[in-house]
Amino acid sequence: MTDRQPTGDTGAAAGAAELDGATVEVIRNYVVSVAEQMRRTLVRSAFNPVIYDVLDFGISLYTADLELMAEAAGITHFLGANDYAIVKGTDYVGPERMAPGDVYLLNYPYWSGAHSYDAMLFAPVFHPDVTGPAAYLAVRAHWMDLGAKDAGYVLDSTDMHQEGLIFPGTRVVAGGEPVRDVLELIRFNSRLPDLTLGDFNAQLAALRTGEARLAEVWDKFGYGTVVHAVRRVIEHGEAQARRAVAALPDGSWTADDWIDDDYVTDDLIPIRVTVTVDGDRMVADFRGSSPAVAGPVNLPIGSTLGIAKAIFKELTTGSVPTNAGHFRPLEVVTDPGSIFDARYPSATFTQWSAIVAFELMHKALAAAIRSIPASSGGDEPGFMALGRDSRTGADYVVSNNEGIGWGATQDHDGGNAQQHPSQTTVRNTPVEVLEHKAALLHERLELIPDSGGPGRHRGGVGVLREVRYTEPGEVLSMKKRSKTPPWALDGGREPRPSAMTIWPGTDREVVVGMYRAAMAAGDRFVNRTAGGGGHGDPLDRDPAAVVADVAEGYVTPAAAERDYGLRVHADGRWEPTAARQARQRGDDAAPRSGADPAPVESSGS
Repeated sequence: MTDRQPTGDTGAAAGAAELDGATVEVIRNYVVSVAEQMRRTLVRSAFNPVIYDVLDFGISLYTADLELMAEAAGITHFLGANDYAIVKGTDYVGPERMAPGDVYLLNYPYWSGAHSYDAMLFAPVFHPDVTGPAAYLAVRAHWMDLGAKDAGYVLDSTDMHQEGLIFPGTRVVAGGEPVRDVLELIRFNSRLPDLTLGDFNAQLAALRTGEARLAEVWDKFGYGTVVHAVRRVIEHGEAQARRAVAALPDGSWTADDWIDDDYVTDDLIPIRVTVTVDGDRMVADFRGSSPAVAGPVNLPIGSTLGIAKAIFKELTTGSVPTNAGHFRPLEVVTDPGSIFDARYPSATFTQWSAIVAFELMHKALAAAIRSIPASSGGDEPGFMALGRDSRTGADYVVSNNEGIGWGATQDHDGGNAQQHPSQTTVRNTPVEVLEHKAALLHERLELIPDSGGPGRHRGGVGVLREVRYTEPGEVLSMKKRSKTPPWALDGGREPRPSAMTIWPGTDREVVVGMYRAAMAAGDRFVNRTAGGGGHGDPLDRDPAAVVADVAEGYVTPAAAERDYGLRVHADGRWEPTAARQARQRGDDAAPRSGADPAPVESSGS
């Protein structure tokens, strides 16, 4: 990384050693508040519900030398990808060419760490005592259309040039004034120009909020004092992370998994990670995964870094606000040109592979860290709907991130109908919003009994959603874990994977994973999401918990008998089956409920 330490008087008299801990902590909270105020501005200003309802964005603040100071809650791997993107963007532009009021647009996937519709605006922030940018701000959010070959989402692109307009760090605001030519280029290449430019302006408003609030922090405490306080916070963050890694067992553990396909062929795509803990450092090595494939499920390196950072953060410093120091003990290794390190012109649009791969490090480390849960439903199995609404005459594109079950742990059941762990604060789109903005009518929305993987602790259950089109349109089923089940732990059972049934009950009925279909008025789809993996043998589950599951509808009486060895009566009485009785006696030949998952091999201690 290029050293961009600011020049000029940075208040050396207020050296790090002279700042007391209370002052450092106050300043840290002020800086975190800047990111939060940017977040609120974005949510309140955005035009499309993917931003203001779903919260599909990432907001980050950086020092003059591009170290993360603070971030606002958002999609986890967006935030990690921002760290990579800000370096590539500023290298491309050159800090010496930046001026106050400038804003730049970056969506070149191999630099931005995301697909082309996840547009990142970044801006330098200046201070009168500093030559060159004194800080940088970044706001990434999902735009609804930038002229890719298909409306909505591109499922079958085979190179970047089918995936919309590309900006490598293009100045879109110069000295505070929007660059009309660039914005008009966006307007005339977008199928949804009002939404797209509206969201651009919302991101711009968030940047302006951040500039103003950061200047207030500098004015309140002094620029040099803030610089030194942030440096102390980052150093402390590194120390925290190293202590947490050092507390983990040393060793190397490898896990393998599968992504459905790339939508160009039907072939399963193998992915692999080896996680090594060595003293106070961790290495996530994705070598041995599939080479880049023809279709758009390849990940730029920035996205892979975001995945690894999110899991590392959870394992080490998950309860404190993030800064650059938290990731210094982490190293990520890839094969250049692989699915985890895509190079130009590889297609990268459908990055559901990042969601599937998110829990791969968990799978590897489960052999060493007993608190790690079984797999969640393993995907973000939502849908997208698009068409033209006759009520308004306008084209629409809406999407929904559907809930899944979370995996059980050694201590408790998994959560029901949660967003995938990689999505953090992301929410589903309210039914009212979907039906207001699109020609859709919901007929059912409910939890799915028996969808959680059975275990001593049960996986959380998934969601069923049945929707009817009231006018012609299209549906996109968004999922990349429909061919292989989420994994369980310690003798728990695997749940069924997610799927969508299109045209149910007709001679056209088809069950799909990732898929695009034209829908006529009256056509329906049923989206079913996976539950989480179970943990421990189901025959060891507390009978009172099984009875409660049956009473609450999470488990049917038939599944209670089949999976848990309990006949549960309507009045709450129960009796054990022969299998459970044998288990209780400790018979060597006692049947176990379900097979153990494949072990994760350890090459370390």
